[in-house]
Amino acid sequence: MRIEHIAIWSKDIERLKNFYIKHFNAVCNSKYTNDKKGFQSYFLSFKNGARIEIMQVPDLIESNDNNIRYVGLAHFAVSVGNKEAVDLITNRIRYDGYTVLSEPRTTGDGYYESVVMDTDGNHLEITI
Repeated sequence: MRIEHIAIWSKDIERLKNFYIKHFNAVCNSKYTNDKKGFQSYFLSFKNGARIEIMQVPDLIESNDNNIRYVGLAHFAVSVGNKEAVDLITNRIRYDGYTVLSEPRTTGDGYYESVVMDTDGNHLEITI
């Protein structure tokens, strides 16, 4: 068994799509639109088969505090292959004006990682 994909609600799927294409080389399918429901989505695919579905409807509610912990998904991690890639991508994301929550480091459980926020404030762990 494997996780087929994760899904993320977004207020701006074009901006979120471009973030993952630019920083993680995601490949995007054609936009799906359901006009009756006001629903739009893209599937983003990554080199080793992982996928993210980004979805949008007009009545989404935003949270203004990304530091509060809620029950549910805390973060997801993207493996980029090596320490240099973790450092490079983290710095590129910072340069583009996005928040770096945790600088690249080796954690107590032995992972080399950083944690950033994507365009919608989702916590994204960048790891080897």
